[in-house]
Amino acid sequence: MLACSGHGITPWGTYLAAEENVNAAFGTDDPHWRRDEQHVRYGLSANGFGHPWHHFDARFDLAAPEARPEEFGWIVELDPHDPSALPVKRTALGRFAHGSATVTETAGRLVLHSTDAEDGGHLYKFVSSDNWRRLRDLGRSPLDHGTLYAARISPDGTGRWLPLTHGHGPLTRANGWHDQADVLVRARTAADALGATPLARPERVAVSPLDGRVYLALANSTGSSPCAGEAANGTTHTPCARSADPYGRVIRWRESEATPDRDGDGATPLSFHWEEFLTPDDPALRADGAFAAPKGLWFGADGTLWISTGVSGHTLNGPDDIHRTAGNNALLAADPTTKEVRRFLTAPRGAEVTGVTSTPDGQTLFVNIQHPGERTARWGAPGPDNPRAVSNWPDHSRNGRPRSATVAVHRTT
Repeated sequence: MLACSGHGITPWGTYLAAEENVNAAFGTDDPHWRRDEQHVRYGLSANGFGHPWHHFDARFDLAAPEARPEEFGWIVELDPHDPSALPVKRTALGRFAHGSATVTETAGRLVLHSTDAEDGGHLYKFVSSDNWRRLRDLGRSPLDHGTLYAARISPDGTGRWLPLTHGHGPLTRANGWHDQADVLVRARTAADALGATPLARPERVAVSPLDGRVYLALANSTGSSPCAGEAANGTTHTPCARSADPYGRVIRWRESEATPDRDGDGATPLSFHWEEFLTPDDPALRADGAFAAPKGLWFGADGTLWISTGVSGHTLNGPDDIHRTAGNNALLAADPTTKEVRRFLTAPRGAEVTGVTSTPDGQTLFVNIQHPGERTARWGAPGPDNPRAVSNWPDHSRNGRPRSATVAVHRTT
């Protein structure tokens, strides 16, 4: 398992870890190696992210016969209640840079939303083929039996789920798709072929416990990915990555009712209606609710939507007004009804706020703080001689260095 990002909890109590930027682990020193179409689509290159894993394990050397990039980029199921249980990569959920693994239940079926967390990545959902309890009674994993869909999101506020099923539409042998396994291993390319919408760096998905609406964090976009079905000169704001969106936004949608004549099995809604929920450049936002690069979303039992931000170091605290107003990355609380946003806590310099959860009674909130003290344009860069140049959180030790940590916030009243 590599580079875990989002996570999920199944109804039967197992943990789902989402492998995200796994291309960072691959590279090669072979000057004769050349990228093919799939290497390009999955971001694999000779330099990788500068991590020399390929020096120590041939599986990560792209020029070696042992190279196995297709073994990474999955959602992995772990059983925390059974230390002897082996982790299982649930391949029916598709291979891409998973930014979310949000599990819910609809009419007894397991539903899992995930995202391809890159600029121009797609939104996906997986629906089990039957009631998840019935599948488990038969000795089958609900995560292995079902259909994976990618979303096509239109400017008119409608959307459609497109099945990544071998033989459906262009996903045929005649077009080079050998079987269902091939579709899942090349899920990005399959979603491209179906006309799924490239999005502005889709990250976490959260589902409201009060009304079932689904929320998606879109971190930002450079505007380099054309949107399927949208005119190049369109003026309607959409979540697609057609135009530059340096600040990101949060959208939400409600699934349409499933009907046998429209949606096949009569149990899986394949259409939805979406809207923008929050945009950082909304003038109605208060100063303490200003934000940019929303990444994490999580709902409390009371219906509060918690938003965690991850502005990159090169734009943190500037250079434009929105990034300066937003300040350091933060955890914010949003009211889904009024859209009021308040800042709950602010991260240390250079850090991102990542995962959020709470105890069952809602009295203690756990907040993960990632890479404090990282290089930023405003505060400089740490180095061997001064690792505390940007931050020395959380210990503030004179001889220490910044460390990632989990903060526990306990409510006393």
